[in-house]
Amino acid sequence: MNSTGPDQDGTPDAATEETVQTNPVSAGDTHAGHGYLNNNHKADYLRRLRRIEGQARGLQRMIEDEKYCIDILTQVSAMTSALQSVALGLLDDHLDHCVAEAVTNGDDAEAKLKEASKAIARLVRS
Repeated sequence: MNSTGPDQDGTPDAATEETVQTNPVSAGDTHAGHGYLNNNHKADYLRRLRRIEGQARGLQRMIEDEKYCIDILTQVSAMTSALQSVALGLLDDHLDHCVAEAVTNGDDAEAKLKEASKAIARLVRS
């Protein structure tokens, strides 16, 4: 059994679930435990992520029901686009709030910009 992927029934195993839930903070992270998420957008992000969660369950049902491969791929593409949209919104919030605040307050703005650049690179690769 693959300890980093879903079990045969499609549910994540303990190792995967733990990784997703804990999302460890990288070494040297100076904002661990701080709530920097823009609270004005929090409800929107949660609503969109719940919709994506429903899409994932729908994909599981499509596979269980042996739906046509192209139809499944179409739904995967829609789900991927929805996740990318959430990611771009979060990135925009980070730039507007965290990076701008670091520049304004004279904090380590260079570190925040490098952090944002790395996040963008991860999004582009995915």
